[in-house]
Amino acid sequence: MNYKMIGRFLGQILSIEGLFMIPAALISVGYGEWNTVLAFLITMGAITGTCLLIFLTCHKAPKILNAREGMICVGFSWIVLSLFGCLPFVLSGDIPRYIDAFFEIVSGFTTTGASILSNVEDLSKGVLYWRSFSHWLGGMGVLVFLLAVSPGDKDTGFTMHLLRAESPGPEVGKLTPRMRKTASILYIIYIALTIINIIFLLCGGMHWLEAICTAFGTAGTGGFGIKNDSIGSFSPYIQYVTTVFMFLFGINFSCYYLLLLRQFRSVFRDEELRTYIAIVVVAIVLIVLNIRHMYSTLEETFRHASFTVSSIVTTTGYCTTDFDQWPAFSKSIIMFLMMVGACAGSTGGGLKVSRLLYLLKSLGRNITQVLNPRRVKAIRNNGSVVSQQVLDNTNAYLAAYVSILVFSFVIVSLDNNTIGTNFTAVLSCFNNIGPGLEAVGPTCNFAHYSNLSKLVLSADMLAGRLEIFPILALFARGTWKH
Repeated sequence: MNYKMIGRFLGQILSIEGLFMIPAALISVGYGEWNTVLAFLITMGAITGTCLLIFLTCHKAPKILNAREGMICVGFSWIVLSLFGCLPFVLSGDIPRYIDAFFEIVSGFTTTGASILSNVEDLSKGVLYWRSFSHWLGGMGVLVFLLAVSPGDKDTGFTMHLLRAESPGPEVGKLTPRMRKTASILYIIYIALTIINIIFLLCGGMHWLEAICTAFGTAGTGGFGIKNDSIGSFSPYIQYVTTVFMFLFGINFSCYYLLLLRQFRSVFRDEELRTYIAIVVVAIVLIVLNIRHMYSTLEETFRHASFTVSSIVTTTGYCTTDFDQWPAFSKSIIMFLMMVGACAGSTGGGLKVSRLLYLLKSLGRNITQVLNPRRVKAIRNNGSVVSQQVLDNTNAYLAAYVSILVFSFVIVSLDNNTIGTNFTAVLSCFNNIGPGLEAVGPTCNFAHYSNLSKLVLSADMLAGRLEIFPILALFARGTWKH
């Protein structure tokens, strides 16, 4: 095990986190929040000291990384980022208890949006910015950012294993022959869409800080609101803009790259994209028909339905209305969307539409083989045969998904909340959504859970964002064997 290389990598990740705290500190200076400025300075000092210690210990580490060590780097880096990233919350006094602050920042980095705060508007501006920026940083992935900006002309196992471990979806595809260039392209598209989103929000009369924080939550599909009612108090224009951009950030980013190459036919023929669009359209129509009596106009009904569907299927978690008050049929659709999630290769969470397609096609193939044992049928995606390894990984992911969901639900139930509250709390955290139903609904928060439950839900958020296996690898006995 190359422990020095792992330590060196963690130091690089921490240094990036420290640099990204500078804008938050400057915003606090601009608003005269000196206590918050001090909190960021102390945190950056602690990060600097840790990075120096790591550098002195691990600076001669060889740049060699295998798949197992790549998994360890990914799992540990997100945990370490959260351990240090929550310090400004505690030191500023905005979230005094460390466990609560840890839960909040894990929710931020994993783009979940679950919160323990009951009054978001009381947060200092610097902390509010840092809280929202954690969504943006975690959306595309801090490790992908490191690969995009780090020097080096050659790809190594170091590059491939890290990108494979952090990228969402059943398989990782190269946009270009070089993985570093792929990471750079992904981030360029990500930044461009974020800037366009900010411009549209500013055109709607949003304050610059509100526009930036909202765009960060939308781009990362995180959903930390800057108002106590999330997006509910903003204008219909802002709500429609956010609806559209949440939907856009739920699309596989490779589709945008193909559009830039003018390969329109390849995009329109993409099975996952077409299924994603169909799920969104059908869900909106069904919910509009089901809740049409609850709002005064058809426009308002459509606006709330389309916003909620876009928010939940992309696992963003913004809200314009309390969907916990909707009829059971609409809430059942919402729970289905929670589990499915967005496209692979997007910033959204959940099971992913591509995995759903693979599972359904595998089911169809198995039924066919039962009826016709001699028939050999390959599973295809966009005309290409899906390898058996990808199908096996998908089945393993589903098994791990269900096991963790059940285990977490049992542990969280020790707090003696209702079954609906506990199940949707686990479901929303594991799928990186944010709001659930009942006591963790759009108008509620997670503050009432015990420290044990918050730690379990934090682990669920990390496992969900990292596609389960990098976190499970940390607890596997074989990971630490020579």
